[in-house]
Amino acid sequence: MSRFVRASKYRHVFGQPAKREHCIDNVKVTNSAWDTNFISASAQYISINWNASGGGAFAILPLPSPFSAISTTAGRGGAFPYKLPDTLPLARSHTAAVLDTDWSPHADEIVASGGEDGKVMIWKVESQMFEGWMEEGWEAPRDLDPVARIDASPKKIGQVVWHPTAQHVLTSASGEHVVRIWDLGGGDGEVRTQLGGHGDVIQSLAFNATGTVLATTCRDRKIRLFDVRAGGEPVRIADGHTGVKGSRVVWVGEMDRIATTGFSKMSDRQVAIWETGSLGNLKTMTLDQSSGVVMPFWSDNNILFLAGKGDGNIRYYEYDSDSLHALSEHKSTDPQRGMCFLPRRALSVSDCEIARAYKVHGSVIEPIAFIVPRKADSFQSDIFPPAPSSEPSLTAAEFFSGKPVQRKLVTLDTGSIIHAFATPQPQASSAGLSTPPVKQPTRAYTAPEPIPEAETIPLPVPVARSQSSGPTPSASSDVMMEPVPVPEMEHGRGVIGTGGSGGGKVSLLSSSHEAASGAGGGHHPARERELKEENVRLTNELRDAREKIRNLELQVEGMKANARKAAQALLDAS
Repeated sequence: MSRFVRASKYRHVFGQPAKREHCIDNVKVTNSAWDTNFISASAQYISINWNASGGGAFAILPLPSPFSAISTTAGRGGAFPYKLPDTLPLARSHTAAVLDTDWSPHADEIVASGGEDGKVMIWKVESQMFEGWMEEGWEAPRDLDPVARIDASPKKIGQVVWHPTAQHVLTSASGEHVVRIWDLGGGDGEVRTQLGGHGDVIQSLAFNATGTVLATTCRDRKIRLFDVRAGGEPVRIADGHTGVKGSRVVWVGEMDRIATTGFSKMSDRQVAIWETGSLGNLKTMTLDQSSGVVMPFWSDNNILFLAGKGDGNIRYYEYDSDSLHALSEHKSTDPQRGMCFLPRRALSVSDCEIARAYKVHGSVIEPIAFIVPRKADSFQSDIFPPAPSSEPSLTAAEFFSGKPVQRKLVTLDTGSIIHAFATPQPQASSAGLSTPPVKQPTRAYTAPEPIPEAETIPLPVPVARSQSSGPTPSASSDVMMEPVPVPEMEHGRGVIGTGGSGGGKVSLLSSSHEAASGAGGGHHPARERELKEENVRLTNELRDAREKIRNLELQVEGMKANARKAAQALLDAS
């Protein structure tokens, strides 16, 4: 058998921790046992869950920038302070411990928080708040006040995640085992969709690149996929890692793949790759037998970073052809309690920095830059693909009305904005994703039709497609309707809310029948029976189509398995 080294431009990536004077010391990290990352970062600020008395709090700090000139430093000499003062301005409005924070991808000064008090709060950082930061005579300003408060749940809010492409759209996971999608454009907070079906505590959330599909992991050891705009029950469910400890999920860039971390029945830590068409497991790899939850972080360089709680090390793997190839490992003697990564648009490209982590250990926040060792002075375009822009692609109303998502990316050399419409997935790999086949030009995963056993599609939807006047809905319009309870067919008429900002309604009957029925809308038993019969017929046809699609998916998976076996046989023969 021939031996060869797999070619990769990231083979020699190494982690460079910041010098001691560029770390942040005297950090009072929360003592909460809730499984979260504790820390989050935008391109300008860091938020960290704080150990404070009298309720819940988190701290907001200016971003330390030992490697980059993009983010401004503060204090005399331009160096970030080594040790924080004992008194800091905190975000204190929660009445119980803060469990999670997340910075808006579209505004570096906006951060959301969720706590054990069941509240979701939105905060805005004023730039003048840190003027003269840590200089002699600097006085800490008063504690921050939120710009919005939302009574999100009677139980705790475990996770908050901003939508990657739509402006003012926030996701929260509650102790009721429910995920809610909030429209904050109006300021008061409105639930646009609600995602249920979880049997236990929700452990992690992850959007795909366009934000149309949400993946979750749960303590009941299931992985679920949801159509964000349609809401309701999951459209895909699969058995995840078999261990009882925490599991995490992250989307693999713009591909129809997700990566999960978890535990086996024997408490081995694992990482797995799943294809999202049928939630089939493509590869599961055992890492070690430690007890800490593994936090996964995806970089658009096709690199998956794995940081285990209680570990001192950060592993990183390159994703290629549904396999994870080990690159290297950043080793440290300081065990991490939490970690986050800087948005890629804020990296130092002149230093060939492809990722930057902020590691929480003890009372210190330590920046770690991951650098490709190159000596070229020009911009290295091959290691810096375009990054998600801070400009939103859609408003909340446009997203929930079903408008196709056109992602905005920024080139890291010039900072110019480009629009990304990717090619659709091949029909062989997207079997089962929609009926009829999706034609929306997006490289990201398109929401699948739910499995027949779940019965998650309201039965009047096929009638709406066949009876409504006007052109046939596009792939995106199939999920544009806000999930409200399906109304009874009263007088042969029913409506489904569009979910748009105007709150309009879409009639299940055509305009010609509306005219014939008159303004009074009298009772028509014959027409009602016809609609019910048509409804049953279309439902049966839909189930038959799904059955055929499942059979095709099995055939495709079988062919893929045979192809892998043939390729392996050729390699063994050589």
